Amino acid sequence: MSVHQGDDQPTTTLRTSDFDGSGFTAAPATASTPTDDTGGRAATGDRWHGGLDFGLLVLRIAVAGIVIAHGLQKFGLLGGPGIGGFAEALTAMGFTSQTTLLSWITASSEVVGGVLLLVGLFTPLGAAAVIGVMVNVVYAKAGQGFFAGDGGFEFDLLVALAAFALLFTGAGRLALDRNTPWRRRPLPFALVALVLAAAASVTVIVLFR
Repeated sequence: MSVHQGDDQPTTTLRTSDFDGSGFTAAPATASTPTDDTGGRAATGDRWHGGLDFGLLVLRIAVAGIVIAHGLQKFGLLGGPGIGGFAEALTAMGFTSQTTLLSWITASSEVVGGVLLLVGLFTPLGAAAVIGVMVNVVYAKAGQGFFAGDGGFEFDLLVALAAFALLFTGAGRLALDRNTPWRRRPLPFALVALVLAAAASVTVIVLFR
């Protein structure tokens, strides 16, 4: 059935499939309705947004670059102290048990989590790994105050909050996660990943301090 709305108005075509059985009709497709690559109607939440997706890419690169660099330092690269040196630093920060093991866990979490954020793959897990590490750093530095110049946790908190934001926004379309459910609907996956990050942080505090 076609409805003609005047010489200057587009013609709207209603199909049998447009009726949803409740007495109402689904929104008909028009010439302005965005479509996907197969000719079907595109999901509203999956439209290309160049500025947003580019901004998320920049944020991912920034967070990933920082945490990967710090992780590599813990492995003895980029002028870092290595596992042994970082284990001594952990002891000075109040960790008293299995500091060498904790050094390996921390360094691996930073490198792996950072790489996942960098390429936008399994973004909730990558962000959760970064959050888990940074929460423990903030906890360890809490007694030194807020400002980094006094040995405080402001920088670590900023990285944690940036990863937290990525957890709920998703990686954007400029990522390997582009066609995954956790990019299209990040909220439920973000909540699960946040619980995992919190559990990991609490476990480290309980077992290693």
